[in-house]
Amino acid sequence: MRSLCATMPCMSEPMVILVHGAWHGGWCWAALQAELDRRGVPSLAPDLPGHGASLQPLGDLYGDADAIAAVMTRLNRPVVLVGHSYGGMVITQAAALAPKATELVFVAAFVPHDGDSLMGLLGSFEQRRVALGLATRPGSSDATSSVDPAGAPGAFYHLAPPEVAAAAVARLGEQPVASFIEPVTSETWRTLPSTYVLCTHDEAIHPDHQAIMAARCTTTVTLAADHSPFLTHVAELGDLIEAAWQRAREVAS
Repeated sequence: MRSLCATMPCMSEPMVILVHGAWHGGWCWAALQAELDRRGVPSLAPDLPGHGASLQPLGDLYGDADAIAAVMTRLNRPVVLVGHSYGGMVITQAAALAPKATELVFVAAFVPHDGDSLMGLLGSFEQRRVALGLATRPGSSDATSSVDPAGAPGAFYHLAPPEVAAAAVARLGEQPVASFIEPVTSETWRTLPSTYVLCTHDEAIHPDHQAIMAARCTTTVTLAADHSPFLTHVAELGDLIEAAWQRAREVAS
């Protein structure tokens, strides 16, 4: 008789959790999730509080990390945590709250030291290296920021087809300012295997900045991608995440 695990996913089967960046929602991972589905790699792309289809109020860095940790706790299975951009701050913090992560994958993401905030990280880089391709503006209150639709395509999606970029820009929401200035309280990338996906054509986080943070990770993989390889380099990113998931399966077996 075939085991139940041979016919349906076991609770010990690892899960990939995809954590979006600032102003985005879980929707940004849709093409990548379809690619992972084709490969038999299970994934979730939760909306952080107040983003995408979430009906919760906008949170801060700690609320975002709590939300991802809660998902990990409910799953109660090994997890590969993938963070994009600001999502790197979130997965670093969340992995300390719910110790189910087997690997961290940073996609053009921030890799903070204990006590670093996102803005503090940016300020720590040499000024000559700062390349801000993203035009932000105040949101609906002093506590939020939003993205200038005119600047977003060039900053986030300049290698995507224009219609894909336009559809993504239309979905962008507001981001709490607090999430940029609150410090993380962990360095889980020191104790867990970690992969950095360095995007060499990124106009939002300069590749030189990414290289500094990538040096903190176990492995660095380079993609000739813009800031959003989940839209422009889906198969290549799928390869990387599938490999991390397969490593998680080996650990769990």
